[in-house]
Amino acid sequence: MIDLSPFRSTGTSSTRPRALHAALNEAHKTYKSYLPSYVESCSFPDSFTDQGSMALKLWIIKIDRLRSVLMRFILMFAVLLGTVYGASAQTHPPLTIPRVAGPITLDGMSTEAAWDSVVPWIPVQYEPNNGMPATERTEFLVAYDDEYVYLALRAFDSDPDGLRANTLYRDRLSGDDHFEILLDTFNDDETALLFTTTPAGIRKDAAISNDASGGGISSGGWINGDFNTYWDVATTIDPEGWFAEIRVPISSLRFQNKEGAVVMGIALQRKVARKTERLVFPPVPPIADWAFLKPSLAQKIKFEGIKSERPVYVTSYGLGGTESRPNAAEDSRTNSWRGGLDLKYGLTNNVTADLTFNTDFAQVEADDQQVNLTRFSLFYPEKRQFFQERSGLFDFRVGSQSRLFHSRRIGLDEAGQPVRIWGGGRMVGRIGGWDFGLLALQTGISDTRSSENFGVLRLRRQMRDGLSRLGGMLTSRLGRNGNYNLAFGLDGIVHLKGEDFLIYQWSQSVDHEARGVNIFDATRFAISAERRRRQGWGYNSIAEWAGPAYDPGIGFTQRINYFLVDHTMSYTWVKGSDSPLIWHRPSLRGFAFVSPSFEIETAEIGPEWDFAAKSGAGGGVEFKIQTELLEAPFALSDEVQIPAGRYNFFRVGAKYNVSHTRLFQIRPNVQIGAFYDGWQVAVGAAPIWYVSKHLELSGSYQLTRIRFPSRDDTFLAHLGRLRIGSALNAKFSANVFIQLNSIQHVVSGNIRVRYNFREGNDLWVVYNQNLDTDRDRVLPRLQTIEGHTVLVKYTHTFRY
Repeated sequence: MIDLSPFRSTGTSSTRPRALHAALNEAHKTYKSYLPSYVESCSFPDSFTDQGSMALKLWIIKIDRLRSVLMRFILMFAVLLGTVYGASAQTHPPLTIPRVAGPITLDGMSTEAAWDSVVPWIPVQYEPNNGMPATERTEFLVAYDDEYVYLALRAFDSDPDGLRANTLYRDRLSGDDHFEILLDTFNDDETALLFTTTPAGIRKDAAISNDASGGGISSGGWINGDFNTYWDVATTIDPEGWFAEIRVPISSLRFQNKEGAVVMGIALQRKVARKTERLVFPPVPPIADWAFLKPSLAQKIKFEGIKSERPVYVTSYGLGGTESRPNAAEDSRTNSWRGGLDLKYGLTNNVTADLTFNTDFAQVEADDQQVNLTRFSLFYPEKRQFFQERSGLFDFRVGSQSRLFHSRRIGLDEAGQPVRIWGGGRMVGRIGGWDFGLLALQTGISDTRSSENFGVLRLRRQMRDGLSRLGGMLTSRLGRNGNYNLAFGLDGIVHLKGEDFLIYQWSQSVDHEARGVNIFDATRFAISAERRRRQGWGYNSIAEWAGPAYDPGIGFTQRINYFLVDHTMSYTWVKGSDSPLIWHRPSLRGFAFVSPSFEIETAEIGPEWDFAAKSGAGGGVEFKIQTELLEAPFALSDEVQIPAGRYNFFRVGAKYNVSHTRLFQIRPNVQIGAFYDGWQVAVGAAPIWYVSKHLELSGSYQLTRIRFPSRDDTFLAHLGRLRIGSALNAKFSANVFIQLNSIQHVVSGNIRVRYNFREGNDLWVVYNQNLDTDRDRVLPRLQTIEGHTVLVKYTHTFRY
């Protein structure tokens, strides 16, 4: 019970005392921001006693006017904030979403009579001044009927000419104003779908996993930007601002229906780009990086009596083209004509089956070229659409980039060349408290392998506290020639307390070439403890072991036969409204890879400092000391090798990102220091220029020069990328991707032209070209044009 005399509010607090203490302070600051002209006329008692008999200091003022009404509001808001701060998930009762009684025309303007009964939700700032009122009037509306969930934005603006709509390209945000909706459809506080639009009416969708934890938004660790589903949007701009309506078919959502009701989580955002202002509902504190995208902090909502139609989507394609692969002896040209189909069916509200026959991925963008300065394999992410739905469920990491399952091992050979996928299927969903995924695909014959069957089974269960998980995975790779590889493992997340989590993974491989191997030699184990918080002290401690025979046939492994210890300590200051910074964070990280003979193979330690500014800028600096033990020579290129031996060296680095709201950005970076027995200078920049909403230029250039004076060797690498994105409108677009890699002696071009008739119906024209830049080579003399491909592909989706 809480008694704040002379005004009283009686109720039961379910929050911890210190959480409530912080909440009341936040309420005080919010209160003053709403009524800055009021001054204290008298004070509340400076302490009170809650049910836990904890005396707490209060800094809450009383005002002369409207005090009884406003104080009740503040106390309710304090309880809400206390719930957010005191637990990792929202615990207040769900809001019931109203069912519309009439038709809604999708035109962007939520003015139909059906919207009259929908009470708008009013957001507050997440950034730059968390908890403060919006500087531009904003209203969110949510409703539904038998077929759709409707979401509307009323984004009033005092300066409509300042609205940013820099692109018409699908799945892009180019520093635009935007409206974003997060839907935790399974209500599991871990996964969600993300729907985003801008004043130009573009559609961008993504899938979130792992409660938006584990790396930044560009890392791909928890957000899958290649995910697509069926939904519609309409926007309009007028002298009062911009307005949007989004319509998501209930059949596009997977959910659990319990006793006629469906509970989901929702979070809505408006970004005012020119002000770098992000508005959110519900109010979300900046307690973690990307907290506004965490499903566990979403508002719970309830739908009554919704049922998924569970339609069948059949997508067929026809493809024709020509491919030229010249070599030193002859010019080989082949023409191809083929077709295939995909089928998607929702077996239940929360179980989806996908079948594919003669699968093709011709329209997928080319991989980003990379320069490898290590002696380990490079990681390339999955971009093919078939593997995207609920891909986070199949994410079974065993340290760093290593994974028990990596879908790029299916349908691509070791050189990244496509291998025909004859067909197969996948099924994902939830039954009770169990998430499951099942995948089976058959590939054709390649130059290096026989036809193979790939299988994956994934199970995962949410524990009673809602934040812990227990899971397992089994993978198989079976060749028609008798070769086989099996891998299996267990993983889980244990919520310890507050924002502290324990994560563990154990996996085992069995291979036909490793029969009789000691079981521990084919094992990998990782355990880590971390604090998922962007305020105060943070840490991430990791211990890993990988045996010398560990080899998951459909996984990705960078390194084996080691023991790793890795620890990071940090402290984050979240700044106030009078600071130009949102936050800044010094940290210290150190790690060591130790061999079975207890020799340190790789170790690194050093401080870092990162910051984010309210202007939208950000950056950081680092200083690292490193040691490396090479038991064999290490080749940087065909001309430069590093001899075996022990090396100690250091580097200093810095990066800076200008405000993402600028129409022209540079984003420079630099690294200087020793490198094995030489010296390294690496400088780069990643410019972006939003010329207009019809044209966007972006790219990156990295120059790496390493000099080895004792051996008179020089390693020089140029890596350049240029993307030209153009769009006539939201349906017709073209993308040009040109890359230069001086180490591979290649300039590659990838041109993709798309006309989107409607979602699921597309016409693609794809052109790929490689140019060889090694003109000094004598034998064998290579042609300048390494090869080119021209493909035309049409896909058509039928809905039954």
